[in-house]
Amino acid sequence: MLCIVGLLIFVSCKNKTPDEESSKPTVYFRLAENQPPDHPTTQADKEFARLVEEKTNGRIAIKVYDSEQLGPENKILEQLQFGGIDFARVSAGMAAQVSPQLNVLQLPYIYRDSEHMWRVLNSEIGDFFLESIKDKNLIGLTWYDAGARNFYNSVREIKTLSDLEGLRVRVMENQMLVDMARTLGTSVIAMPYGEVYSAMQRGIIDAAENNYPSYDTSLHYEVAKYYTIDEHVRIPEMLVASQKIKDRVSEEDLEIIKECAKQSQAFQREKWLLKEKESEKKLRDAGVIITHVENRSEFVEAVSPLYDQYASGYLEVIKKIQEME
Repeated sequence: MLCIVGLLIFVSCKNKTPDEESSKPTVYFRLAENQPPDHPTTQADKEFARLVEEKTNGRIAIKVYDSEQLGPENKILEQLQFGGIDFARVSAGMAAQVSPQLNVLQLPYIYRDSEHMWRVLNSEIGDFFLESIKDKNLIGLTWYDAGARNFYNSVREIKTLSDLEGLRVRVMENQMLVDMARTLGTSVIAMPYGEVYSAMQRGIIDAAENNYPSYDTSLHYEVAKYYTIDEHVRIPEMLVASQKIKDRVSEEDLEIIKECAKQSQAFQREKWLLKEKESEKKLRDAGVIITHVENRSEFVEAVSPLYDQYASGYLEVIKKIQEME
């Protein structure tokens, strides 16, 4: 009888396939996101997570925490470096606070247009900057789109450089952006993204700057109806991981994670373009006053000193970016 039981156990184990053995997730990770559930970057985070779980046969499961559930971006970066959080989608502008070389990719007016930026990011230049954050205990996985950032305010239309003068403008906690706004004649206040609506509502600030979808989904248009197209910077988003995940996954699975991240980029870019168009229509229908600056060159000239201030050690890289067809 004992022999029969042993034989049945042996047969039962032998009948399990490799896929069955690995179907249950064995490693769980958290991914932090500050945007709401319907935002293109949040959707891309979830697509990345889906791809990872699919391609690892369930060995790795990543849960996305949107809407700042795990904290604001600056705190998320700290936790990533110490391994308190595993993955995050952050702005390269915020990441530049810990890796200043990333300022090169967001210098004012360095890109001619969106396609120019993407040729740069998906080249060896973009790969170099993803790799450059390794010494900060971070793994750069891929780039996401964040469109062009424009000023919006609750006071007046901005058509010329002088129209910006004296406005109290919120920028993200990035010193280059602080200096950029200051050189344009504004009074600068750096604060977390999640505080902008109430600060605008209470009159602590007059203005901020961001892309169409963020201006829309944050509901900032409710308290600041003047939106100015000046496209002062294109700040790409970054999907990053903590170096600590290497302690919990194999080299093979780490490569799968990196590949899934790159695959999710096309998904995010497509969602982004759709959201931009959708947001612009929604904003116009809501009565937002959208204005194009009359002379962009005066804005470009005003911020030109920032190139030497923030990128003097990367002049050859800047030249390659500017000359890239």
